[in-house]
Amino acid sequence: MSTGENLPLGFRYAATYAGIRKVEKDDVALIVSDTLASAAAVFTKNRVVAGPVTVAKRNLRVSRGRMQAILANAGNANCATPTAEAVALASVRVAGEALGIAPHCVLPASTGVIGVELDAGRIAGVLPKLKAALDTGPFDAAAAAILTTDTRSKTAFAQVKGVRLAGMAKGSGMIHPRMATTLAFVMTDAVAPPAVLRTALKQAIERSFNRISVDGDTSTNDTVAVLANGASKITPSAKGFGEALAEVLASLAQQIVKDGEGARKFVTIEVRGAPTDRAAEKIARSIANSPLVKTAIAGSDPNWGRILSAAGNAGVAFNPQQADIDMQGIAVCRGGFASDFSEDVLKKKLDAPECSIQFTLRGRGRGQTRFWTCDLTEEYIRINASYRT
Repeated sequence: MSTGENLPLGFRYAATYAGIRKVEKDDVALIVSDTLASAAAVFTKNRVVAGPVTVAKRNLRVSRGRMQAILANAGNANCATPTAEAVALASVRVAGEALGIAPHCVLPASTGVIGVELDAGRIAGVLPKLKAALDTGPFDAAAAAILTTDTRSKTAFAQVKGVRLAGMAKGSGMIHPRMATTLAFVMTDAVAPPAVLRTALKQAIERSFNRISVDGDTSTNDTVAVLANGASKITPSAKGFGEALAEVLASLAQQIVKDGEGARKFVTIEVRGAPTDRAAEKIARSIANSPLVKTAIAGSDPNWGRILSAAGNAGVAFNPQQADIDMQGIAVCRGGFASDFSEDVLKKKLDAPECSIQFTLRGRGRGQTRFWTCDLTEEYIRINASYRT
């Protein structure tokens, strides 16, 4: 939860209900920096791209990495409709007029149902209310307004040498980022030019959002943005700032997995001994995305053969007879064959809310990674079978 002590200086927040959701719950969030801020962002790699993603990318180019506001809505993805881009453009235009800033200094973001028209008038209609409500306190309200199927807000905070970072994210399903996930915004009062932000964000993403998966589906709206307004007047070292940003993003990423749709268990996958880090990541991702592995974890079934099979399907060349697998710290496979272990003991250990899988290749490979996922339960099916209704 946010406090005056962990929020960066020079940012204000607001949230309200615009009628985009079917239930009366805040669905629009506005984040504003008191001054023009340096900005960096990464976006979805899905070929189907939402209107706000297109406009956000363009605004970052036009402004040369400078933003002063983030305007986000939940309940409608503003994607795959004839008016998607026009609605995003209209929204940033109206926001710019209300705030007295250039429209290209507003970063738009949306999340929700794909393929349904978004009425730009709903957002325009609440902007005066949002502007009047802007304050340093409603950080948590803004974080809650961007949620969809999430069961709880995701926030994280860090400090480095007098500089503060505060992040918020949403995400529960359609999580297989390969760069970001749904929506995540980090605000900091550090003095940091856009180039420094871009480098720090790229590196931090690889250690956080690029290492999570809930269901193997990549959203059309994925956006992670960082704004640095320099209000602290402190320039942290690139290394120190990068580590603080990575800490915030890693926390947000793990919170998303723990709140995965229908999830009951949080799973950490470690891969070691792969030819390269990239190869390790491919193996870990294949294990994490396997429905058979995920359902085995859900049922506390120590079926290590599914893990070995998923690893072999990752597109990485390796000798199966050099593969070792551990679950919950118990050796279940050595050299590609079954180890002698108690299934009853391991099954009880797999009942825990946090589970671990280690996949190790013997040999000279130095590639390694850590990846996070969750189990797959019947509740995931129920949530997504009724998402639009």
